[in-house]
Amino acid sequence: MGRPKGDPVDGVLLLDKPAGITSNTALGKARRLLGARKAGHTGTLDPLATGLLPLTFGEATKFSADLLEADKGYEARVHFGVTTTTGDAEGEVTAKQTANVDRAALDAVLAQFTGHIEQVPPMHSALKRDGRPLYQLARRGEVVERAPRPVRIGRLELQALDGDEAVLTVDCSKGTYVRVLAEDIGKRLGCGAHLSGLRRTRVGALSLDRAITLADLEALDLPARRERLLPLDLLLDSLPSIELDDAAAGRFAHGQRLALALRPATRVRVYGRDARLLGLASIDEGGVLAPQRLLAAAA
Repeated sequence: MGRPKGDPVDGVLLLDKPAGITSNTALGKARRLLGARKAGHTGTLDPLATGLLPLTFGEATKFSADLLEADKGYEARVHFGVTTTTGDAEGEVTAKQTANVDRAALDAVLAQFTGHIEQVPPMHSALKRDGRPLYQLARRGEVVERAPRPVRIGRLELQALDGDEAVLTVDCSKGTYVRVLAEDIGKRLGCGAHLSGLRRTRVGALSLDRAITLADLEALDLPARRERLLPLDLLLDSLPSIELDDAAAGRFAHGQRLALALRPATRVRVYGRDARLLGLASIDEGGVLAPQRLLAAAA
């Protein structure tokens, strides 16, 4: 067996993904630029979309799934009067009609889509039916029944309206299809619509203002690129934390349960000396700290 490619680099990179490439392509480019052995991402963006794509490297990949549950924030551009096969600008136009959308009517419709709503997933999606992605069926012209799914729209506000195109601010729960939201808004207005642009601005507590583009990352030398990596516990910032003394930290790092009479919690961050993250744990009703996920460097 050959040696693994890359170095054991640990950390989180907040990438500003460009349009026109997949999330996996963006991850591969960032991985090569950082010379990292192991990498992952925390949920995909469509090729059409730009914006925040948190990437994880090394030990941080153990916590990639945590952000899959997080709320997301977007800037969405919606074009009224034109519908497409995919619900976005990548699809073929299926219908055109005069829109004449005014701000008052649009604001009233947006209010109807705020809160807990149901969405029918699009055919052009990675959801599977009998083991096959729906987008494969859609490319063959097939349409199958899809059950509505509950999602939550925490914020849906009009930022600008210029002719037949609007810019919306969207804060939503995981699993929300913004292109379906655009289509449904267009249906409610009676003119149809599609998503003409999408930029992700937030994933959980992570924001776009700390992100770097691939071009800017490439312009740096390797040490400077790695300095852009953020600590991996950034992914766990919403969890409570506890700190252990050296003796307890050593036992915890070897997977031992610790009876510490702590307040019960589903998940906590566990640190040793010098704010060194050891891993994640749960605390049961008896106050026993039980390791859930350990860092390799903890032991």
